Amino acid sequence: MTRRIQVVAAAAVLIGSAIVVSAQQGGRAGGPPAPPPTPQAGAPIDLTGNWVSVVTEDWRWRMVTPPKGDFASVPLNPEGTKVANSWDPATDGSCLAYGAAGLMREPTRLRISWENPQTLKIETDSGVQTRRLIFGTAQLPAQRSLQGYSAAEWEIAGAGRGAPAGPRRGNLKVTTTMMSGGWLRKNGVPYSENATLTEYYDRFPAPQNEEWFVVTTIVSDPKYLNTDFVTSTHFKKEADGAKWAPKPCRS
Repeated sequence: MTRRIQVVAAAAVLIGSAIVVSAQQGGRAGGPPAPPPTPQAGAPIDLTGNWVSVVTEDWRWRMVTPPKGDFASVPLNPEGTKVANSWDPATDGSCLAYGAAGLMREPTRLRISWENPQTLKIETDSGVQTRRLIFGTAQLPAQRSLQGYSAAEWEIAGAGRGAPAGPRRGNLKVTTTMMSGGWLRKNGVPYSENATLTEYYDRFPAPQNEEWFVVTTIVSDPKYLNTDFVTSTHFKKEADGAKWAPKPCRS
């Protein structure tokens, strides 16, 4: 009997060790696999490379500076309307038009790369701006800035216990705060430092072997907007950076 007890005890030790190893490798048997070690390694879509904006909507507000007072389709409240009407055309080209909440609507080229395994970097030739999309927890900056602080996360389709194995599919969600305020359009349509910017990036194939991504942008601003301002902006991938043409904004 003593020998049998010793065998059972040894088996229990082995089973316990197997459970620990299984947990370290992604949970109990039948559970989901362990998450990738870094956001870069676990990216469900690849946004890196050179991209050009495709202006198929809102041409008159994006390709040229709209006239003063032309802020149709932006849900400005009375205070926002007052500020927009005070815009001085002499300030056209100001960097205020290239803050995070308005930057992706510019007719621009993007250069996207991983600055490190936790940070996706977006550079623009229009206005010469740099955004950093930071995964995981990080300390907020002490001061507000034109590009603010962008917290990024992958949203994985079908994620969860029991999800079938296979290629990861999903999109990128980015929430930006700590902005210093700026313009939604080049003619001074404002957003305030109280605004929150939420973005969803989705990549998809197109005919003729083209690759595109679309960013759905939601600007929430209780100071200047009656309701959220929502836009969708498309970008097409380019083979290289041969057409990259930096044009700084006016500070």
